[in-house]
Amino acid sequence: MVQSSVLGFPRMGVLRDLKKANEAYWADKISQEALLAEGKRLRLAHWKIQKDAGVDIIPSNDFAHYDHVLDHIQLFNAVPERYTSQKLSPLDEYFAMGRGHQKGGVDVPALEMVKWFDSNYHYVKPTLQDNQTFSLAKDPKPVREFLEAKEAGFQTRPVLVGPVSFLALGKADRGSSVDPITLLDKLVPVYVELLKQLKAAGAESVQIDEPVLVFDLRPEVKAAFKPAYEAIAAAGDAVPKVIVATYFGDIVHNFDVLPAFSGAAGLHVDLVRNPEQLEPVLKQLGPNQILSAGVVDGRNIWKNDFAKSLEILQTAVKALGPERVIVATSSSLIHTPHTLASEKKLPSDVYEWFSFAVEKVKEVATLAKAVTEPEAVKAELEANAAAIKARTDSKRTNDPAVKERQAQVTPEQHNRKAPFNTRYAEQKKHLSLPLFPTTTIGSFPQTSEIRVQRNKFTKGEISAEEYERFIEKEIELAVKIQDELDLDVYVHGEPERNDMVQYFGERLNGYVFTTHAWVQSYGSRCVRPPIIVGDISRPAPMTVKESKYAASISKKPMKGMLTGPVTCLRWSFPRVDVHQSVQCQQLALALRDEVVDLEKNGIYVIQVDEPALREGLPLRKGQEREAYLKWAVDSFKLATAGVENSTQIHSHFCYSEFQDFFHAIAALDADVLSIENSKSDAKLLKVFIDEEYPRHIGPGVYDIHSPRVPTLEEFKQRIEEMLAYLKPEQLWINPDCGLKTRKWDEVKGALSHMVEAAKYFREKYANKA
Repeated sequence: MVQSSVLGFPRMGVLRDLKKANEAYWADKISQEALLAEGKRLRLAHWKIQKDAGVDIIPSNDFAHYDHVLDHIQLFNAVPERYTSQKLSPLDEYFAMGRGHQKGGVDVPALEMVKWFDSNYHYVKPTLQDNQTFSLAKDPKPVREFLEAKEAGFQTRPVLVGPVSFLALGKADRGSSVDPITLLDKLVPVYVELLKQLKAAGAESVQIDEPVLVFDLRPEVKAAFKPAYEAIAAAGDAVPKVIVATYFGDIVHNFDVLPAFSGAAGLHVDLVRNPEQLEPVLKQLGPNQILSAGVVDGRNIWKNDFAKSLEILQTAVKALGPERVIVATSSSLIHTPHTLASEKKLPSDVYEWFSFAVEKVKEVATLAKAVTEPEAVKAELEANAAAIKARTDSKRTNDPAVKERQAQVTPEQHNRKAPFNTRYAEQKKHLSLPLFPTTTIGSFPQTSEIRVQRNKFTKGEISAEEYERFIEKEIELAVKIQDELDLDVYVHGEPERNDMVQYFGERLNGYVFTTHAWVQSYGSRCVRPPIIVGDISRPAPMTVKESKYAASISKKPMKGMLTGPVTCLRWSFPRVDVHQSVQCQQLALALRDEVVDLEKNGIYVIQVDEPALREGLPLRKGQEREAYLKWAVDSFKLATAGVENSTQIHSHFCYSEFQDFFHAIAALDADVLSIENSKSDAKLLKVFIDEEYPRHIGPGVYDIHSPRVPTLEEFKQRIEEMLAYLKPEQLWINPDCGLKTRKWDEVKGALSHMVEAAKYFREKYANKA
């Protein structure tokens, strides 16, 4: 019989219950016991959902209070000494690594957090020492949660991040030079010990995730799989059966690694992202190995096309037999919302097009039955076929006017009117900016009052005029605070915006929206991606009114804030019936109109954020990556090139590792780049020297993901490090990212130190001159 499995389930709960509980604990509103009890309630509820849907293999240890990789850092006692020395409780130590801790005489920053492959989920990076040791934590979380499930009547398959991926995704701590992969011999015995404990607890199999297999791997990393998995296989029946899981790409280029898994029971591959790898993978499997076929999309919200999935599954069953095939999600479902059942306001004609996590779990179980018993699920198959046909035939997806405008785009529309040196001379005269100009990335705190008033307006409890006046007062407050802080380029604070993508999507044709489709981005931070269902256009200005008002009451230049076309695409759930390059160009044309309108209304600094540009980068080098960069860069340039030389175009990126695609960053031709850099090594900025980058850069000087307020000396030290790699006239001073999730006291404290540090260097370099 063909079995079904889920690689992981969303953690937050149907109403973002985990987010609320975590934040209540951080605010000292609930106890540690209450928080842990809420985590247990959610785990039990999620296991029940999967069991009730008929899933055969249910995951455990996929739950995390903050991040699953952070769980493993603590699981293997790989916690840096700066945290262990504080003698915090295990839970507070865990959160300190994730978000920093500045309370009760303890002051430690968070570990670095980066994107999980090409998704919008963020993981905490393992940060390792030259003298690193590993040991298994007491009462290991995977064992504890397996037993918790077992006691409640759920037989589960524990999920672990594999030893090679854990190390390959890590880094050496500051002051250390260790190559993490060289620590494998120290780490693998700890894995074996953990697996033995899981077997003793009753685990029949485990899922070991090795997602780095989709990368182009260094020889040292490739070589690490053999000793790691030979050591696990050598433990024989003392450990559970192992399913090695890969996702987000194909593994054909790493087939030479597969002999390392000869002792594993099976292999999981992502057949949504790369269905063409099925045939070659089938030929690589050992005589008794299982194929876990990832045919239900763990990254998008479209209903599965059963007919197409069954073609893939039947090919696998024909080659291996039903006992050696598992129907699975392509990846963990953490990247999808909880349930479609919560959506009461979606247009009726599109509702049946979608499938969220709860529905995907049912799809997995249905497909497993359909492979060998199609009559048992005949009604489900027919309903699915009807929904797929309805979307294919829908007129909602096609707008001839949009297609006509795309056909008229010319190469000249992608280029500014003059090169940077000419533009900057005009901008300097027009904007009167000092050396080391200070600014923020866009958003200011979204207070509870802002959320309450937005909710009242949405429900019709206050009028549009009342809401508009409230927003103006919030803009006035943001401008007043920036006056007091003495920043150089202001922002209006974005009080009217619910999300940096959703806000724009709500004002564009071609989108639909949800009310409860939240997806975890990091920690307790959730986003509600809009859904692209048709051709995209801008019916009216989207941001001009608020930016124009802010500029009218500002002493300094006011920065208009837009989300770029690539990020609008990547942080939405995109269409699957049209290539992403087409959708991105449609977004670019809509944003081009907005950029031009901002300039016409007196906004001469315009930031078009592209934090998702790297996220969308294909994971392997080659033609696919270069093709992506071509259309992504073209889309940004199309959106921003319609302004005069004296208008300054900024862009923001949530990373600082540009080495692999610096040519594309340079090709954007933005006047100023701001980048997330506070937890990265300043040496990464060396690429700007090596490539003789001529334009301006604002590497983030402090981490906005943490409530911690850095000291003035920390700011000075960080700026000094940056000046080793950047020219003074190039350097802007700004935070890592927007300040939406922070509190005003944190923001004022950090920005006052930031401005003071900038003034210190301004005076220092003025004296040198």
